[in-house]
Amino acid sequence: MYINITDSETSDNKGSSGDLIHYLDKENRLDKEKMPEHWFNHKRNGILSQHAQTALDHNIAKLSKADAKFFLINISPSQKEIAWIKEKYGDLGTPEQLKVYAVAVMDEYARNFKRPGIESGNDLLWFGKLEKHRYYSHKDPEVKQGLKKRGERKPGEQVHIQVIVSRKDITNKIKLSPMNKSRGKNAEHSKKLGQFDRSAFKASGEYLFDRKFDFERGLKETFRYANAQKNGNLEDRLALHAEKRSREINQPLRPAKTLEARTGQQSQTNQKPQQQTNYVPLSLGKYQPEIAPGVTRKKKRKKGKEQGQGLSL
Repeated sequence: MYINITDSETSDNKGSSGDLIHYLDKENRLDKEKMPEHWFNHKRNGILSQHAQTALDHNIAKLSKADAKFFLINISPSQKEIAWIKEKYGDLGTPEQLKVYAVAVMDEYARNFKRPGIESGNDLLWFGKLEKHRYYSHKDPEVKQGLKKRGERKPGEQVHIQVIVSRKDITNKIKLSPMNKSRGKNAEHSKKLGQFDRSAFKASGEYLFDRKFDFERGLKETFRYANAQKNGNLEDRLALHAEKRSREINQPLRPAKTLEARTGQQSQTNQKPQQQTNYVPLSLGKYQPEIAPGVTRKKKRKKGKEQGQGLSL
């Protein structure tokens, strides 16, 4: 899952949102024979472009000419993730499911500010747009090498959602910037100033996707893994290595667990239950196993022999 926040995709975000909205309406202009894809938010679908632009451009109280007026959030599932959703909901159901997911992502966006009165997407002014295709630009290697032309559609599953969110909250009173890295001089000052952890936001969006769509994500496919490899310290990488080892050890247990979930019945065997490890997502807390991964207790020796009291690896 790729989630990114930018100032704007095509133009400066210190003026009107009109240019960006016009750009994101491109598929409606290219596919005039199909029903147009309108904007949506937490309240409703079918929002016209004019309404979205008017609402955003008027929600700028006490912002100067140099201030950002809005931000663009790109919510892009991978081709593997899109295929998974389509298998569950089909071609017709997938767009609506992604919109529901985007609403949940915007709830997390709001909570990430840790500001009193900003509790969910209902406290924000935002508009989302579902796009079904991506197009080659002059920046793509294929275009530079002459293999593709600018504006051609990219192959594969490319459905994604673009969200324009106002710098000001829904009341047009509170300034909110996801580009603000300040944590303030102290905790109380931070609450007033506001703060935004972009890494935590991206990780929470991935976690929401996996939970909503029951998607089993490989460790190397996670944002945590990519972020740790790029920006993490030794402790972060060791924690991921421990989690990877634990997943490999517990892998044989998954088919039986899946079968029980499918049949709704408990396994009727005389075998003692194996010890399992509880996991806490690293985005919510540190990895804390109940027992060391791969550790098992020795069986007691027969009578007359010294009993083993240690642990074997």
